[in-house]
Order: sequence, then structure tokens, then C-alpha cells
Amino acid sequence: MNTSPRRFFTVLWLLSACGLLSTGCQTAPPNSLATHDSTKWEKEIAAYEASDKTNPPPKGCIVFVGSSSIRHWTNLVTDFPSLPVVNRGFGGSQLADSANFAGRIIIPYQPRQVVIYAGGNDINAGKEPEVVYGDFVALVTKTREHLPRARIAYVSSAPNPSRWALVEKVKRLNSLIEAYCRRHGLIFINVFPLMLGPDGQPKPDIFVADRLHMNPKGYAIWKQAIRPYLE
Repeated sequence: MNTSPRRFFTVLWLLSACGLLSTGCQTAPPNSLATHDSTKWEKEIAAYEASDKTNPPPKGCIVFVGSSSIRHWTNLVTDFPSLPVVNRGFGGSQLADSANFAGRIIIPYQPRQVVIYAGGNDINAGKEPEVVYGDFVALVTKTREHLPRARIAYVSSAPNPSRWALVEKVKRLNSLIEAYCRRHGLIFINVFPLMLGPDGQPKPDIFVADRLHMNPKGYAIWKQAIRPYLE
């Protein structure tokens, strides 16, 4: 049977849109957005919105969003002095929170790039890696719907001494997200191995006393790992 070029390329486009050319036509993975309660962060998000009214981030900025490791990155601007970076971390948050608040602290800025770090708190709260992965996909989907040209980067969930018992679930989450990033043209920044010592354990000298959050040595590792991916 002869197939016209126009029909061929129409079918090809449909297959690509459905994902059949690389990943199979799949439905979105399960996520926790419908049941996750983000209201406890309302005060912090409202504070960001109030600040935006008097000191709005420049359009085309690079917005960092996620949990406490972003929130505590107080030297973010000085670490990347030539780039319009904006910190919108809120400590203790999960990926579902970033997805729920994307319409208020990501999309309005019209950023050229979004850098995401979250997932560890989700695992610690008892969510399975597959559900956390679904929350990540939901955040990416929402972001791309409104910001189709924005580059999206995910910083891998990090190892830390205080939650080492959960490390296999953290690895599973990173594996799922890395594969998704590879399939969909996102950036996966793998800081996990960079934070381990020769013994395969988290480097003890890059964390503060709580053995969860990083000190300046830890952020120096992140700075070096992330900088090549920022534009």
C-alpha cells in the first residue's frame, strides 16, 4: 500500500506526541498532589509574593525551587554572580508543594531555567519513590505547559548521614527521575556520588551538626556540579 509523504509525517508526529517512538504511550504516573496538604507553606509563599511586588525577579531569570537545601543556600547569588538566579526554596517542602505553588513562585517569573531540588523530605515522610517520581512528573508537566521554552534541571536527591537508612529508596527515586530526564530532554545533575567519601558513606565534613543540611563545603560541591548546566 502506498502512503503519501504528508500522511507518513502526520503519523510520525502522532507517534512522537504519544511517546511511542521512545518510551511507549503511557499515562502519567501516580502522584500525591490531590491528597497532599500544602497549606502550611502559605505564609512563606505569601512572603515571597509580597517581596515580588516591590522587588520582582527579572524575566528570564533562573529560579531555584525546592526544600531546605535550596532555602539555606544563602550565598546562591554570590555563588553565581554573573547569572540572574532567584532563590524560592522553602524548608521542609516536598515535590508536591513545589507543584502546588508553581503558579505563584515559578511560572509568574517567566524564567529561562528552573532548577529543582526536592524529594528527600518526601521519602522521609513515608512516600514511595514511585509516588515521589509522579510528583516530579506533575511539576515538570505543569511547568512545561506554561513555560515550554524553559530549561528544567533536577538536582539529585542527596545522601546524608541522618537519613542513611533510606538510601536505597533515595537511589530508586534518583534512578527514576534520571531516566525521565534522559527521555524528555531535561537536565539531571547527579550530586549523589560527589557527596560520598572513599568508603561509600556521606562525607562527614560537608554537613552541619544535624547531619542533614550542608555546610559551606557541601555547597561548594553543589556549586561546582551545577554551574556548567546554568545558562
